[in-house]
Formats: sequence, C-alpha cells, structure tokens
Amino acid sequence: MKRLIAAISALVIFLGYAFIYESKQETKQEKPTVAILQLMTHPALDSIHHGIVDALKENGYVPGKTIKLDYQNAEGDQSSLKTMSDRFKNENSAVMIGIATPAAQSLANVANGKTPVVMGAISDPIGAGLVKNIKHPGANITGVIHREPVKQQVKLIKTIMPNVKVIGGLHTSSDDSSTAEFKEFKQLAKKEGIKVKDYTITSTNDIDQVSSTMASEVEAVYIPTDNTVASGFSTVVKNTDAKKIPVFPSVTSMIKHGGIATVSVSQYELGKLTGQMAAEILDGKKPGNMALRYVKLGQTHINLKHAKELGLDIPKTALNQAQKKGSIIK
Repeated sequence: MKRLIAAISALVIFLGYAFIYESKQETKQEKPTVAILQLMTHPALDSIHHGIVDALKENGYVPGKTIKLDYQNAEGDQSSLKTMSDRFKNENSAVMIGIATPAAQSLANVANGKTPVVMGAISDPIGAGLVKNIKHPGANITGVIHREPVKQQVKLIKTIMPNVKVIGGLHTSSDDSSTAEFKEFKQLAKKEGIKVKDYTITSTNDIDQVSSTMASEVEAVYIPTDNTVASGFSTVVKNTDAKKIPVFPSVTSMIKHGGIATVSVSQYELGKLTGQMAAEILDGKKPGNMALRYVKLGQTHINLKHAKELGLDIPKTALNQAQKKGSIIK
C-alpha cells in the first residue's frame, strides 16, 4: 500500500511538473498579434504597408516567427472598417496600426484608451480628433504624421508656371487630412498671387463631373493627399488632358499616372517610421509618451514625358533638383 501511495504521489508530481512546463512553453511560444488596418488598395497606401512590415522585420518582429501579423484591407468601405477593428480588439492585438485617417479613427474608437494604436501617416491627427498634442499625445495613441512639404510644392509650381493665376484644388469634403492640406496650399499660394478655387467631392462618383467642370475654369490643378481622389485619378487626368491643364498632385504615386510634378516625402519611408514606432511599443514603450514623428525631407518628382505632351516646358532648375534627389519620367 505504501509503495502504491508513493507511486501515485510520484505520478501526480510528474504530471504536475509536465503541466507547468508545457504551460510555460506555450506562454513562451505565444506570439503577440500586430494588426494592420488599411483603408483601401492604392500604391501610396500599399507602400506604407510594405514599409511597416520591413521595419518590423528589421527590429526582430518577423511575421509568422516572432509575431502574428493580421492585415486587413477595408477597400474604402466604412462598415468593413468597423468590423475589422472589432476583430482586432477581440483577438487582443498587442498593437494596432491604421493606414490612412479613417482606419486610424476606427481603431481608436474600439481601443477605448487601452490597446496601443499607431497612426500610419496621418496628415492632421489633431483635426481628426486622434490626439490633442503632437509632442505629448497621451492615452494609447501615437504614430507618424504625413506632412508634405506644401511650401516647396507651391514654389515648384511657380517655377514651372511662373505666370499662373488660377489653380483648382480638388479634394474630398469629408477627409479632414486632405482638407487641412488643401487649406495650407491655398494660403501659401495666395501669398504668391495665385487664386485657388475649391472643388470638392463626396465620393469617387463625383470625380468625373467635378473634374470636368474644374478643367474648364482653371489654368492648373492641385490635388492634396487624398485617397478618394487618388483612386479615381485616371478620370481626373482624362478630363484635364482634354483641356491641356497640368495636374500637380501632392504625392509621388500620382506622378506616374499623369501628374506633372511634385515635391513629396516617400510613402515607404513613412511606413518604415510607423513600423519602427510599433516595434518600440512591442519592446515596452508607452504610446502616450511617444511624440508623433514625420519624415522631414521631400524629393522632387517630374513627369517630363507628360509635360511635353501638354506643351509644358520644365525649367532646368526643376530638372536638376529632380536629378539630384527624386526622379524624372522621360
């Protein structure tokens, strides 16, 4: 009987040890979930996404190995943003990253001040109600500001079109970040003696009619960082080309598809900076104590081929600027 009791006791101890060891191993092997919510498919937003993933890898957070990466794309649908944000919350994500303002706002709404949220390239985080202070965001939100060098963009337009008097600005009325960037452009252009007329859309369905009207009333077009306009940019170019009106977009991706020129920050570098901040949070930093960051240096990009098709001469000073740091499409 004593031997039986001893054997049972040994077995209980062994099983207890095995259970504790297995539990520790499972805890040790459990990977934190990094959730990425992207507003829609678009070259600029896709570049931000790639930059985020690359920065995470560089900091030791490799998808499938050291982290579980849950990437969702709402394709511009507001209800999908909510559903996907709830999904991230329910799976207890270690950090959630929102690419574009609506995505970041949706994540902030479900996070309730608890789960860390990193903004992936947001133009106006204060105006969007995401943070109250750039240097001390507080709560659980931090991230990267998409701050385009608008002053340099105005200067470039003046260099290429020194006699321009009226420019049309096309943007989405409900996009806080796009509207803020447009207002900055309008104020700076006014100082240069340029009148900027406001043309707004509510969805891609408005682009054809609004851009057609605009092309008949202005000498050039400026487009701020606007995902809705970007998704229908080919329609804008179709209508402006018909009137020989050059388009100066804020972001590089539109230059490849018919824009004339811009000074813009790299979307990929914005993504890398976002991923770096997410990695720091995974390392233990508190988002509320992390000041918002931004890419400081812009690059000049010129579509020389399309400029020639519109009969527009690009000064050597602008071309030299693009050759030194940027790109030229010939």
